[in-house]
Amino acid sequence: MKPLGGVLRGEQWEPRSDVRLSLDNRISIQFGVQQHHSFRVIAAGLGRAPSTICREVNRHGGRDHYRAVAAHRQAETDARRPKATKLGSAELGRVVEAGLLQLWSPEEIAAKLRLEFADRPEMWVSHETIYKSLYVQGRGELRRELHHCLRTGRAQRRHQGRIDTRGQIPNMVMISERPADVDDRAVPGHWEGDLIMGANNRSAIGTLVERSTRFVMLLHLPHGRSAEAVRDAMAAKILTLPEALRRSITWDQGKEMLQHAQFTIDTGVPVFFCDPHSPWQRGTNENTNGLLRQYFPKGISLRRFTDADLDAAADSLNNRPRETLGWLKPAEKLHHILTGNHPTPTANT
Repeated sequence: MKPLGGVLRGEQWEPRSDVRLSLDNRISIQFGVQQHHSFRVIAAGLGRAPSTICREVNRHGGRDHYRAVAAHRQAETDARRPKATKLGSAELGRVVEAGLLQLWSPEEIAAKLRLEFADRPEMWVSHETIYKSLYVQGRGELRRELHHCLRTGRAQRRHQGRIDTRGQIPNMVMISERPADVDDRAVPGHWEGDLIMGANNRSAIGTLVERSTRFVMLLHLPHGRSAEAVRDAMAAKILTLPEALRRSITWDQGKEMLQHAQFTIDTGVPVFFCDPHSPWQRGTNENTNGLLRQYFPKGISLRRFTDADLDAAADSLNNRPRETLGWLKPAEKLHHILTGNHPTPTANT
């Protein structure tokens, strides 16, 4: 009985099914290669697919260096279980844990590893491997409690629904009337906004996300989410920006925007409204609000957070690498725009 599965060291290895190549098969392959037979001819003699023979030879040295015994020994080694895991490496594990503690997502960590260790494949790991180490019992290379660093904070995956309510707002300018240059994200200064809600919808934080850079600003609403409070907080925040970054805001049809016309008079920034029940029309903001739940979990009062807390959360998020920016950080992207230095984003991997 092999308690760990696979093959125990020192045993004579033989394939567990006819699907796998035997030593005799490999000797026949070596003979055929030395006789300069095609893979198709060798495969026909063994009753195998030509692709099987092609992969076998190419995996073990090619036509010039294929040796049956060496190939068989390598197959024996490859069949042994359990295999060493990527995150079993102390160095890689430390880097991944450091990323999680900065509240980076597994996908962000995996992409950044490929950029920072481009010449060291042993330091590459997929985001699914990181998730499995956190979620799946028996893959405990990472500390179990690190699942709290994930955006959801959960120790297992599950589907999540959302119920939204919308108010009626007079004099709305709909998203269909928004300038065409907003859609292609080529021109900076167009923002998407929304609220994230606290326990029992009794507290809120306002969120503004710039569409081209994904740069985030948070609105402190300690006295509630009335239309006046949201207008004042949003005007104060948006007026801290250079004029080139104050072009438009797109919001959903929440009652907190009842004073949108006065906001536009105060700031010169037009407000456009999404269609009812169409969160994908503010996709950048929706995604960002999901990220913000790592800092402001559901089910708690958001009144406990100060202006400084909100600035710290926004700063953390603006310094996380983003796939959609070619793994640049939003703060880096905004800096490049403001200084006129536009680097070529790194291709996604």
